[in-house]
Amino acid sequence: MPDKTPDAPAPRARNRDETRAAILAAAQKQLAEEGFSGFGVNALARRSGFDKQLIYRYFGGLDGLVDALGEDLAGWVAAHLAPALAQDPGPEYGDLVEAVMLAYLDALRGDSLMQKLVAWELSDPSPQVRRLSDQRARAMGELVARLRGERQPAAGLDAPVLNAILIAAIQHLVLAGATSGRFGGLALATDADWDRAKAMLTRIIRALNAPS
Repeated sequence: MPDKTPDAPAPRARNRDETRAAILAAAQKQLAEEGFSGFGVNALARRSGFDKQLIYRYFGGLDGLVDALGEDLAGWVAAHLAPALAQDPGPEYGDLVEAVMLAYLDALRGDSLMQKLVAWELSDPSPQVRRLSDQRARAMGELVARLRGERQPAAGLDAPVLNAILIAAIQHLVLAGATSGRFGGLALATDADWDRAKAMLTRIIRALNAPS
């Protein structure tokens, strides 16, 4: 299959940080459109217009590029969730979980690129994809741990398992909403549809985190 027509040549960046950020943005775009099946330094150079030697100079190769992408995606967590949690969500652990999950749902709904990357994480078992997924999950865990303070889960609640299930449910619903506008008979096309889903998500979190 012939290579895709390269994107427009990358503009000359004013400094090292801008160049690095531009390469990472091009890499994210390629991943979102094509996944990891054809991802590599040569393919990125063809698509983006950046010289492959420049990419090697900044990242050292594919592994370094993937690690940098993981760090960048981990930064997405802080950039999108931390502002939503700037105000104290409440004194209980469940208050924090509720705020984090609702913020994650809204952030993921509003970012089509991240939706595509999450979809690739779910469908591609390659080591590179696993590294991206692990870095983003670790960033979310670190954010929750930093904000948790003295809050404690309800007695007998396996919080890591519950949080993983909630994140998986949110991701699946957002991806279903983006592709078909519904899931299991639940409409996921309008803000009103999502308000309904978020109301039930809130009820589940509050019920499971309620003191016994």
